[in-house]
Amino acid sequence: MTPLAHGLGGAADLPIPLTYALIGAAWALTFSFAVVAFAWREPRLDPGSRGVPVPPVVRAIVDAAVVRAGVSVLTVAAVAVVLAIGVFGPSDPAANPVPGVVYVFVWVGVMVASLVAGPVWKLLSPVRAVHRAVCRLLGRSPATGPFRYPDSWGRWPAALGLFSFVWLELASPDPGSVTAVTVWLAGYLVLGLGGLLVFGSDWAEKADPLEVFSSLLGRLSPLGRAADGTFVLRSPLSNLAGTPVGPGSVAVAATLLGSTAFDSFSLFPWWRGLLADVHGTAARTAVTTAGLLVFIVIVGASFRFAAAATGGLPRAERLRLPTRLSYTLTPIIAGYVIAHYLTFLVEKGQATVILFADPFGAGRNLFGLAGRDVAYLLSTHPALLGTIKVLAVVTGHILAVAAAHDRCLRLLPRAHRLTGQLALMLLMVGYTFTGLYLLFDA
Repeated sequence: MTPLAHGLGGAADLPIPLTYALIGAAWALTFSFAVVAFAWREPRLDPGSRGVPVPPVVRAIVDAAVVRAGVSVLTVAAVAVVLAIGVFGPSDPAANPVPGVVYVFVWVGVMVASLVAGPVWKLLSPVRAVHRAVCRLLGRSPATGPFRYPDSWGRWPAALGLFSFVWLELASPDPGSVTAVTVWLAGYLVLGLGGLLVFGSDWAEKADPLEVFSSLLGRLSPLGRAADGTFVLRSPLSNLAGTPVGPGSVAVAATLLGSTAFDSFSLFPWWRGLLADVHGTAARTAVTTAGLLVFIVIVGASFRFAAAATGGLPRAERLRLPTRLSYTLTPIIAGYVIAHYLTFLVEKGQATVILFADPFGAGRNLFGLAGRDVAYLLSTHPALLGTIKVLAVVTGHILAVAAAHDRCLRLLPRAHRLTGQLALMLLMVGYTFTGLYLLFDA
């Protein structure tokens, strides 16, 4: 069993065939022009649409106080166990499940679950659970704190938190270090609880990196809530259209998309050769950090330029367009999460579970896991895996173009509806071409 030498190595598992990449890129380009020019002339997406009601028993179960209390107790206990294993368990990441829990189950598993069932981290969040318990002891509402969360902060704290994670995964000197991952997790818990105690639930919704990520992808779930709280099934694009945005929204999207692209890029032989020529751990870390930042800045700057490249609007309105359109990158982010990390989730997730056979290195065989082998369900079927990767990327692109087009129909003057969004559409095509190339050639 190999250690997690770098946090998430999804792209390295099996690059997609060139033919698949070319076909996917052609489909993305064709669909983009068809939607923008011919098929979608008036706004259609309504986040307040009634949808199809889900049986009331679903809400009764999910919202039941005993269910939520039980989930809270389990998640807090699970996090306590993980921290204990991180502190007292083996220091070798090949024998300790903590890096796998954080990198595989939290960073990827929770986000994939959010695509299916909505923002699940709101329910699972251990910091929210502890905060609710503390507020009950203090006799105050969890919704508010002693101070009001500053509007100017927006989602910038979440963007910084996400960057700290992707830096740990992709640029830190030892991404697989049990100590480093445990310290990050402990820091996340302390800072998250402190923010909730000071600002109330606004902190979790706008500043918690994991909740912001989960909530962003959760907007693509077909499961949503009506105004009265009833669970309904509606178009994922309609749910997406209701995504709240504000300061830092572009930074969040750029961090998620740019870091995934850099992860694939970092596998290129010439980049690895460049790092091999850099002497000293500090110097290599600095070079890798600079590379990660370059990718994030390129994604953010290019999106800001393309989203604001329209006529017919006052300058102040054009400058607000990138923030208002930032959520339309969510489907592309989701597509790359699946394409980049699916093999990692399915196969390295199994390896992480097996490590729980002896989490403290005491020679035990809990649950009979020690004798189990990883079933390589995807790596042994390259054609299937390649198809899934291309479909994920192209589907993400199609949904992003559709979401951006519908939003532009609402925001842009009628005379500029087509020309005003061409730059953004071409940028999204460029993201897709680049992503497929990275997945193919990495």
